[in-house]
Amino acid sequence: MVCATFRFYGELNDFLPRERRGRDIATPCARMATTKHMIEALGVPHTEVELVLVNGQAAGLDLLLEEDDRVAVYPRFTRFDVSDLGPAPALPPGRVRFVADAHLGGLARLLRMAGFDTIYDNGLRDDQIEVLAVEEERVVLTRDRELLKRRTIEYGCYVRALKAQAQLREVFERLGLAERARPFTRCLHDNAALRAVAKAEVLGRLPPQVAATQDEFSTCDACGRVYWKGSHWERMSGMLARASRNARTTR
Repeated sequence: MVCATFRFYGELNDFLPRERRGRDIATPCARMATTKHMIEALGVPHTEVELVLVNGQAAGLDLLLEEDDRVAVYPRFTRFDVSDLGPAPALPPGRVRFVADAHLGGLARLLRMAGFDTIYDNGLRDDQIEVLAVEEERVVLTRDRELLKRRTIEYGCYVRALKAQAQLREVFERLGLAERARPFTRCLHDNAALRAVAKAEVLGRLPPQVAATQDEFSTCDACGRVYWKGSHWERMSGMLARASRNARTTR
């Protein structure tokens, strides 16, 4: 057994007991313990970590700890690019897709509205979320830190805000989603892609006032819902614009 000293910075302290926040934590480590093992043993999910320094040098999460190592652990940065130093990127390569746990139904709908493929079902168990995350390279969104500690989950985000709109702003900022958003391209209800449709094709499904005032429509082939640019669209457009603007100014 070896002893190492840890120091957590920024918002990572939220995961620690109050008496351990913002100070050195000297702790015994299990035999052959890695930085990931000990960071999570102290309460911080590995998905929340951007950068680890061991004795002042950038290190991976798989580094084996040695006697008297000093480990500095930093959260995901929003203002500086440390991708060359960090142990893992915040997002998988290519198209960004999410799976949200049972507490984040409102956030899931807003992410779909922003155009992100987001699986949500309040009946999903943690092991099912883990399978979706691994097999489909989805980012796990959760308020359960233990879920993010699962060994095979590589990409995840612990959501701190309690209200859906604040959660959207938080996720946009932390994961840099503003440039990736494609608003109003997915169904809010079943996550399927929308397609533009001629008015004549959906005329029989429109309220009379909508049929008289709107000319641009999209539909979901999975559930048959029809979308148009009404007052709800205007409110949601404003909310997405604010989330994107805030994310750009804080990075």
